[in-house]
Amino acid sequence: MTFQQLGISEDLNKGLKELGIKVPTKIQEQAIPILLEGNNDFIGKAQTGTGKTAAFGLPMLMHIEPSKKVTQGLILAPTRELAQQIAKQLFKFTKYSDKVFSESVYGGEKIDRQIQRLQRPTHIVVATPGRLVDLIKRKAVDIRFITTIVLDEADEMLSMGFKKDLEFILQTINERRNVWMFSATLPKELQHIIHKYVSPKAITIEIDNANATNKNINHQFVVGDEGNKVDTMTYFLKSNKHKRGIIFCRTKVAARKLTEQLKQRNFTLDVLEGDMQQKNRDKVMRAFKNKKLNFLVATDVAARGIDVDNLAFVLHYQLPDQAEYYIHRSGRTARGGKSGQSIAFLDHSEVKYLRILEKQIQLKFTQIR
Repeated sequence: MTFQQLGISEDLNKGLKELGIKVPTKIQEQAIPILLEGNNDFIGKAQTGTGKTAAFGLPMLMHIEPSKKVTQGLILAPTRELAQQIAKQLFKFTKYSDKVFSESVYGGEKIDRQIQRLQRPTHIVVATPGRLVDLIKRKAVDIRFITTIVLDEADEMLSMGFKKDLEFILQTINERRNVWMFSATLPKELQHIIHKYVSPKAITIEIDNANATNKNINHQFVVGDEGNKVDTMTYFLKSNKHKRGIIFCRTKVAARKLTEQLKQRNFTLDVLEGDMQQKNRDKVMRAFKNKKLNFLVATDVAARGIDVDNLAFVLHYQLPDQAEYYIHRSGRTARGGKSGQSIAFLDHSEVKYLRILEKQIQLKFTQIR
């Protein structure tokens, strides 16, 4: 299938080709024709890194009427980085089409500045839930004409404590709107929101783990003693010092400790973990995106919304607890048709868990000797 065959306009398709996006992913292939119909609530269960932004962003752009200078679309995301990333993608998609103006609003920036920006014509608002609630209560965002609400990474928004904010938003915005929900998992709390605010006639699609993984990623593992993990990783990083990548840890403590160990070995890197203040997080992300840092150590939650091009590899200092997190991690590399490496550093006791992971995501890992 091509994007034009799915119903995407020639102007938007031209923008996609310039971004190197030529072949739809599974979630795009299945979601776009449904969402273009425009009269459905929708639930898409798919992992992060499978192309969800284009899956909901392209249909939303096609539903917007640029001549109407009112907010017609709303996209909710769990983190500041993801909100910024979505708004940036929408802007890139519309390079050759009628101008659709998007604005991203989030915590950690002065609200007065955002209110000022929202006074300009804004067709789509991309927001974190907490900041949007503040803006609605201040009557700083006009929600009367919104026809579509997207909940991106809905499960993550709940795990970050946004349940009350989501309910307030869904209750406040007019009932004649479509809800498009995208989520990696559908936990009980999310089922409650679906039952209460999403039409029982909503169309649901699910992309299984075998279809979610990027075929351009080479999945590998190396086995050694726990005490030698840092030495093995040091050897790899020195051999790939001119490339860029992310190193994942399961816990904040492990991420901080590994960062210090690697800094002592003269690597230019920093850490992203959940307890960081927003200004420090922004500083680290800016340095990484500007290539002042080659490597980044991160926990799973802290890495949500990271969108950095040309990452050559993802390393797993600790394997994640869930298969979905592995897919999310490895999906940071091999973007835009490029190839990438995903390497797990294991001790002997972890090999058994890797074999279970292989079955869950239907992938074969190659051992590096």
